[in-house]
Amino acid sequence: MTDTEAPRNGWHVAEEDLRAYARGELAAPLLWSADTHVGSCADCRAVLAAVSDPVALDAGWERLDAELDAPRPRFGERALARLGVAEHTARLLTATPVLRRSWLASVAFVLLAMVLVVRVVDAPALFLALAPLLPLAAVAVSYGPALDPTYEIAAVAPTHGFRLLMIRTVAALTASLGLNTLAALALPGYGLLSFAWLLPALALTAAGLALSARLGPLLGPGLVGGAWTLLMAVAATHPADTPAAFTAAGQSVAAALAALATFLLHQARDRFDAKPY
Repeated sequence: MTDTEAPRNGWHVAEEDLRAYARGELAAPLLWSADTHVGSCADCRAVLAAVSDPVALDAGWERLDAELDAPRPRFGERALARLGVAEHTARLLTATPVLRRSWLASVAFVLLAMVLVVRVVDAPALFLALAPLLPLAAVAVSYGPALDPTYEIAAVAPTHGFRLLMIRTVAALTASLGLNTLAALALPGYGLLSFAWLLPALALTAAGLALSARLGPLLGPGLVGGAWTLLMAVAATHPADTPAAFTAAGQSVAAALAALATFLLHQARDRFDAKPY
């Protein structure tokens, strides 16, 4: 800084320094002094306004307004960002309806009640029959205009269609499968049988998604869930036997169905981009 004249403050910021300040190129410690001085000197502010690029100044104000108006990231969004998830993806994940506290709390309550009932009646088949329906329901309610309050925004966002469906599916599956796994760990007496719901859950979810490409996000999963419920009702007529779906052969069939449904879903991916549900 130099003394360009003898004002009341004793000195002014040199015009060359003010130009560098306006371009954001003034280095410390001159930058610190200029910040302090310009705030209290009307003459230097006038010079600064004259040498500043009005287009860059307007762009700076727009960036500042956008930053001030941007919503503060929530805990979940910040946690995902720390894990390496892209900022926009983390925001999409935390906006997924099934990741809201009310949904997670209700599902946790249902699973807790289910575990307590299974312990009382000593019927692991009850848990195995109901557990695969939760991931299917979670995916169904995470996408589509009927149950998604952010649907209108998501439909016109750059990330929509199949990619948004997959992002929300991963989020819904992670939440529901995690809760199901905790519930299964509360049934140690049944051993590995308490985890036999996993492959059927993946098969049901993949089949529901594949059908939703043609039938919509509610009807497709609804038909799959209804077929599974009917199958379990038929299996309940033979209470002495382990339901066929949870035997080694049934698990193999579930794995094959999950792979086939995933392939069909991939083949129909363009339908979600052409007509987001």
